[in-house]
Amino acid sequence: MYQIAVSGAAKGESVAEGKELALAMGAAIAQAGHSLLTGATIGLPNYAAEGYKAAGGKMSVGISPAASKVEHVMKYRLPTLAYDTILYTGLHYIGRDTLLITSSDAVISIGGRLGTLHEFTIAMESDTPIGFLQGAGGISDEIQTIMALSKPMRNADAVLFNESPDDLIADLTKLLDIENAKYRTLYK
Repeated sequence: MYQIAVSGAAKGESVAEGKELALAMGAAIAQAGHSLLTGATIGLPNYAAEGYKAAGGKMSVGISPAASKVEHVMKYRLPTLAYDTILYTGLHYIGRDTLLITSSDAVISIGGRLGTLHEFTIAMESDTPIGFLQGAGGISDEIQTIMALSKPMRNADAVLFNESPDDLIADLTKLLDIENAKYRTLYK
Protein backbone atom coordinates (compact mmCIF):
# COMPACT_ATOMS: atom_id res chain seq x y z
CA MET A 1 0.00 0.00 0.00
CA TYR A 2 1.40 3.36 -1.05
CA GLN A 3 0.62 6.88 0.18
CA ILE A 4 -0.86 8.75 -2.77
CA ALA A 5 -1.40 12.50 -2.58
CA VAL A 6 -4.07 14.23 -4.62
CA SER A 7 -3.32 17.79 -5.62
CA GLY A 8 -5.62 20.12 -7.52
CA ALA A 9 -7.64 23.27 -7.68
CA ALA A 10 -9.47 24.45 -4.61
CA LYS A 11 -11.32 27.09 -6.63
CA GLY A 12 -11.78 28.17 -10.22
CA GLU A 13 -13.05 26.69 -13.45
CA SER A 14 -11.17 23.40 -13.16
CA VAL A 15 -13.12 22.54 -9.98
CA ALA A 16 -16.39 22.41 -11.91
CA GLU A 17 -14.73 20.63 -14.83
CA GLY A 18 -12.91 18.15 -12.62
CA LYS A 19 -15.38 17.26 -9.85
CA GLU A 20 -16.42 13.89 -11.31
CA LEU A 21 -12.80 13.09 -12.22
CA ALA A 22 -11.68 13.83 -8.65
CA LEU A 23 -14.44 11.66 -7.15
CA ALA A 24 -13.46 8.83 -9.53
CA MET A 25 -9.76 9.30 -8.74
CA GLY A 26 -10.43 8.98 -5.02
CA ALA A 27 -12.39 5.79 -5.66
CA ALA A 28 -9.61 4.40 -7.87
CA ILE A 29 -7.02 5.03 -5.14
CA ALA A 30 -9.25 3.27 -2.58
CA GLN A 31 -9.88 0.31 -4.89
CA ALA A 32 -6.13 -0.01 -5.49
CA GLY A 33 -5.67 -0.33 -1.70
CA HIS A 34 -3.59 2.81 -1.20
CA SER A 35 -3.79 5.52 1.46
CA LEU A 36 -4.89 8.99 0.39
CA LEU A 37 -3.29 12.28 1.38
CA THR A 38 -4.47 15.75 0.41
CA GLY A 39 -3.84 19.30 1.53
CA ALA A 40 -7.12 19.09 3.50
CA THR A 41 -8.57 21.81 1.32
CA ILE A 42 -11.78 22.47 -0.57
CA GLY A 43 -12.37 21.72 -4.23
CA LEU A 44 -10.81 18.85 -6.14
CA PRO A 45 -8.66 17.46 -3.30
CA ASN A 46 -11.74 17.27 -1.06
CA TYR A 47 -13.81 15.65 -3.81
CA ALA A 48 -11.06 13.04 -4.16
CA ALA A 49 -11.21 12.43 -0.39
CA GLU A 50 -15.00 12.09 -0.57
CA GLY A 51 -14.71 9.61 -3.46
CA TYR A 52 -12.06 7.70 -1.53
CA LYS A 53 -14.23 7.37 1.59
CA ALA A 54 -17.34 6.47 -0.44
CA ALA A 55 -15.37 3.65 -2.10
CA GLY A 56 -14.31 2.23 1.26
CA GLY A 57 -10.79 3.66 1.42
CA LYS A 58 -9.00 2.69 4.62
CA MET A 59 -6.90 5.78 5.46
CA SER A 60 -7.44 9.36 4.31
CA VAL A 61 -5.10 11.96 5.76
CA GLY A 62 -5.39 15.70 5.41
CA ILE A 63 -2.27 17.84 5.77
CA SER A 64 -3.56 21.23 6.93
CA PRO A 65 -1.85 24.60 6.63
CA ALA A 66 -3.45 25.53 9.98
CA ALA A 67 -1.99 25.09 13.45
CA SER A 68 -5.20 23.72 15.01
CA LYS A 69 -8.64 22.40 14.13
CA VAL A 70 -10.17 25.72 15.15
CA GLU A 71 -7.84 27.61 12.81
CA HIS A 72 -8.40 25.01 10.07
CA VAL A 73 -12.16 25.50 10.18
CA MET A 74 -12.55 29.13 11.26
CA LYS A 75 -9.60 30.95 9.67
CA TYR A 76 -8.90 28.84 6.58
CA ARG A 77 -12.51 27.62 6.14
CA LEU A 78 -11.37 24.09 5.26
CA PRO A 79 -13.29 20.79 5.45
CA THR A 80 -12.83 17.94 7.91
CA LEU A 81 -15.45 15.26 7.19
CA ALA A 82 -13.72 13.22 4.47
CA TYR A 83 -10.59 12.57 6.54
CA ASP A 84 -9.73 9.86 9.04
CA THR A 85 -7.16 12.21 10.51
CA ILE A 86 -5.84 15.69 9.85
CA LEU A 87 -2.32 16.81 10.68
CA TYR A 88 -2.46 20.48 11.71
CA THR A 89 0.98 21.71 10.68
CA GLY A 90 0.90 25.46 11.27
CA LEU A 91 3.11 25.67 8.16
CA HIS A 92 0.69 27.77 6.08
CA TYR A 93 0.26 26.80 2.43
CA ILE A 94 3.91 26.85 1.35
CA GLY A 95 5.13 24.56 4.13
CA ARG A 96 2.03 22.40 3.95
CA ASP A 97 2.65 21.76 0.23
CA THR A 98 6.20 20.59 0.91
CA LEU A 99 5.14 18.27 3.73
CA LEU A 100 2.27 16.86 1.64
CA ILE A 101 4.43 16.03 -1.37
CA THR A 102 7.48 14.74 0.49
CA SER A 103 5.27 12.53 2.70
CA SER A 104 3.77 10.85 -0.35
CA ASP A 105 5.05 7.98 -2.46
CA ALA A 106 3.40 9.57 -5.51
CA VAL A 107 1.18 12.52 -6.39
CA ILE A 108 -1.85 12.81 -8.66
CA SER A 109 -2.73 16.29 -9.90
CA ILE A 110 -6.14 17.25 -11.24
CA GLY A 111 -6.77 20.64 -12.85
CA GLY A 112 -5.19 23.24 -10.65
CA ARG A 113 -3.79 26.70 -10.42
CA LEU A 114 -0.64 28.18 -8.88
CA GLY A 115 -0.68 25.92 -5.79
CA THR A 116 -0.85 22.83 -8.02
CA LEU A 117 2.12 24.13 -10.01
CA HIS A 118 3.97 24.63 -6.71
CA GLU A 119 3.24 21.03 -5.73
CA PHE A 120 4.43 19.83 -9.15
CA THR A 121 7.77 21.61 -8.72
CA ILE A 122 8.19 20.11 -5.24
CA ALA A 123 7.49 16.65 -6.68
CA MET A 124 10.07 17.19 -9.42
CA GLU A 125 12.70 18.48 -7.01
CA SER A 126 12.09 15.65 -4.52
CA ASP A 127 11.95 12.90 -7.20
CA THR A 128 8.37 12.05 -6.26
CA PRO A 129 6.48 10.44 -9.16
CA ILE A 130 3.52 12.50 -10.32
CA GLY A 131 0.57 11.69 -12.53
CA PHE A 132 -1.73 14.20 -14.17
CA LEU A 133 -5.36 13.24 -14.57
CA GLN A 134 -6.32 15.05 -17.75
CA GLY A 135 -9.70 16.56 -18.49
CA ALA A 136 -10.17 19.19 -15.76
CA GLY A 137 -8.28 22.01 -17.45
CA GLY A 138 -6.15 24.31 -15.35
CA ILE A 139 -2.41 23.94 -14.85
CA SER A 140 -2.57 20.20 -15.55
CA ASP A 141 -3.16 21.02 -19.22
CA GLU A 142 -0.05 23.24 -19.27
CA ILE A 143 2.50 20.95 -17.57
CA GLN A 144 3.82 19.38 -20.77
CA THR A 145 4.51 22.86 -22.17
CA ILE A 146 6.24 23.87 -18.94
CA MET A 147 8.31 20.68 -18.98
CA ALA A 148 9.38 21.37 -22.58
CA LEU A 149 10.92 24.65 -21.39
CA SER A 150 13.11 22.75 -18.92
CA LYS A 151 14.66 20.11 -21.16
CA PRO A 152 16.43 18.02 -20.28
CA MET A 153 14.43 17.31 -17.13
CA ARG A 154 16.13 14.80 -14.86
CA ASN A 155 13.11 12.66 -13.92
CA ALA A 156 10.64 13.36 -16.70
CA ASP A 157 9.92 9.63 -17.00
CA ALA A 158 8.28 9.81 -13.55
CA VAL A 159 5.65 12.27 -14.86
CA LEU A 160 2.63 10.43 -16.23
CA PHE A 161 -0.49 11.64 -18.05
CA ASN A 162 -3.80 9.85 -18.46
CA GLU A 163 -7.52 10.59 -18.82
CA SER A 164 -8.59 7.50 -16.88
CA PRO A 165 -8.38 7.47 -13.07
CA ASP A 166 -8.08 3.66 -13.00
CA ASP A 167 -5.36 3.59 -15.64
CA LEU A 168 -3.41 6.45 -14.03
CA ILE A 169 -3.35 4.81 -10.59
CA ALA A 170 -2.39 1.48 -12.22
CA ASP A 171 0.48 3.17 -14.08
CA LEU A 172 1.70 4.97 -10.94
CA THR A 173 1.48 1.74 -8.93
CA LYS A 174 3.57 -0.10 -11.53
CA LEU A 175 6.17 2.68 -11.43
CA LEU A 176 6.28 2.60 -7.62
CA ASP A 177 6.49 -1.21 -7.60
CA ILE A 178 9.56 -1.03 -9.85
CA GLU A 179 11.17 1.78 -7.82
CA ASN A 180 10.52 -0.01 -4.53
CA ALA A 181 11.04 -3.64 -5.59
CA LYS A 182 13.78 -4.26 -3.04
CA TYR A 183 11.55 -2.76 -0.29
CA ARG A 184 8.44 -4.77 -1.19
CA THR A 185 7.98 -6.06 2.38
CA LEU A 186 7.73 -2.48 3.67
CA TYR A 187 4.75 -1.75 1.39
CA LYS A 188 2.36 -4.54 2.40
